[in-house]
Amino acid sequence: MFKRTILAAIAFSFIAAPMAQAQTRHDPRHPAPQHHHQPAPKPHFQAPGKKPQAHAPAPKRHHWKRGERVADWKRRPAVRDYHRHGLKRPSKGQQWVKVDNDYLLISVATGLILGIAASR
Repeated sequence: MFKRTILAAIAFSFIAAPMAQAQTRHDPRHPAPQHHHQPAPKPHFQAPGKKPQAHAPAPKRHHWKRGERVADWKRRPAVRDYHRHGLKRPSKGQQWVKVDNDYLLISVATGLILGIAASR
């Protein structure tokens, strides 16, 4: 008799647990979000006599030079398949890094540019 009571309690807990989790919670500390009207964005002011720009101007391209230090070269992934890009094999302590549209041969110890190649 005791086993049947325990088994009935366990079976009831399996049935009641999902139903208890499915109930919504009405918590006064977290009220339901109110739907507010968002005003339309204001049009951009254009000075009279000035032509509108189709898009933002392109950022200035950096012209790299040998001996220049590249500050953020560690954040850029190293080019491992240098043969595919037509680059020579880097020596020990050097690696190729792609920056913008250029491949830079960087000294790993100092971050100085040892060689430059334009990408195809």
